[in-house]
Amino acid sequence: MPSQFTLTSHARCVAAALAFSAAAVSLAACAPAAGTAMPTGDGAMNGAFPVTIESALGDAVIEDEPQRIVTIGWGSADTAVALGTTPVGVEADAWSGDDDGYQVWTRAAIEERGDELPTTFAAYPELDIDAIVELDPDLILAPQSGLSQDDFDVLSELAPTVAYPDTAWRTSWDTQIEIIGEALGRSDEAAVLIAGLEARMADAAADHPEFAGLSFAYVYSGEPGTLSVYQPGDPRVDIVSRLGMTPVDAIAELPVSEGTFTSTIGLERADLLDDVDVLFTWFNDEASAKRTKGQPLYARIPAVERGSYVVNLDRQLGMAMSMITPYSVPWALDEYIPLISDAAGKVTP
Repeated sequence: MPSQFTLTSHARCVAAALAFSAAAVSLAACAPAAGTAMPTGDGAMNGAFPVTIESALGDAVIEDEPQRIVTIGWGSADTAVALGTTPVGVEADAWSGDDDGYQVWTRAAIEERGDELPTTFAAYPELDIDAIVELDPDLILAPQSGLSQDDFDVLSELAPTVAYPDTAWRTSWDTQIEIIGEALGRSDEAAVLIAGLEARMADAAADHPEFAGLSFAYVYSGEPGTLSVYQPGDPRVDIVSRLGMTPVDAIAELPVSEGTFTSTIGLERADLLDDVDVLFTWFNDEASAKRTKGQPLYARIPAVERGSYVVNLDRQLGMAMSMITPYSVPWALDEYIPLISDAAGKVTP
């Protein structure tokens, strides 16, 4: 399986309207629901190309408006679709995707537009370069991915390839949208998408004032005796924070593992979670959830004992909470907020 807000959604929409053209705002309107596309616009007609986008692996020089886009990693396909361009190929989601490897919210958006579904290709255990070659792309988007230098060098011979700006899998959601907007000649529309997503999450927080002021932690226990704790910067934490909850200080102060948004601790330090009002976690299946809760130190975490504990076993929801895109966020909030409300109601006054 990677900022706080103060403006109301209405204020954000007004700010967007002041910043961008009325046509773009009317079509973006505080983030598209699944299936809504941004306009094709005239960015490419107004000197957007050529454009050079720098990354940690090398530069991508995009001479003309791309027509055949391939996406690698998480979230890029959603943003491309929301900006008006359906990719010809996307990385298959073997963990949470449907039987054809599509994330359900992405598939719904493309089908609602009436576009042909992209070809899917494997990225694990290694990237299927041959499948990408067959797609004949003129742009490859991978700003939130684990693309290797070797694969970047090969792909760059095929088409301009946009990798992550700093570290693999650590590109913030808004930076990802900005990069893709620039690559597609749609920077103004990308900014509207960002404002819309912020407004969508602000709306959800306003609708649930009971979340305000509650502390939380988001953890995962994959190995017996250990806990991985997600830190700010990870989309899971960022979404819950924008709903009004606050990460506990003891967790935020832990050192972060290199190349991740997580800290790893032993269960003997589970007392760091004593002040957590609502504890979030996910599991691959019921068996792994049972094994984890069977560990006495885990079971004695106060939030687990009192039931203010949001447990996710749905892989699609788990993936939707692992990214912040124009389509994943509306889908995730609809599914997730009832679970959070139930847990919040069990916090001891």
